[in-house]
Amino acid sequence: MDARDTDLKNELDATLHARRDLGEEYESALVDSFLEKVDQRIDGAVERRVRRQLAEQQMQTARDSRAPRVTDSWGERFGFGIVSLVLAVPLSAIGGGVARLPGLLVAWAGIVGVNVVQAARNNPNLFGRRRKSSQDSDWED
Repeated sequence: MDARDTDLKNELDATLHARRDLGEEYESALVDSFLEKVDQRIDGAVERRVRRQLAEQQMQTARDSRAPRVTDSWGERFGFGIVSLVLAVPLSAIGGGVARLPGLLVAWAGIVGVNVVQAARNNPNLFGRRRKSSQDSDWED
């Protein structure tokens, strides 16, 4: 039996003893007093449950907001590649027409650079970078 249940049982016993001592004329007041204590006990239990559930929901919301969002999708990569190729045609024509081979090389270096940055943003481990784990050490064996 829980300590709170024992307290409630003791309150009921005390109420019954008081009824015997005081008589039936105080019965309704004693019952009302006991029921008020039961109501308080129930209200406290409900309040604790609501607070616990609210805290759990807030923790879950906080965890979800800290989780990294994966915005990379196949459609996004495909669309970026198509737009990059479509823009490569006029950029190549302008660069090659104005500065010949050096202009063409600069235009394509820019196109490749933009695509490399996009690929690195979507996949941080693409170029062999990795985060240091707790098992990694600065000391070599």
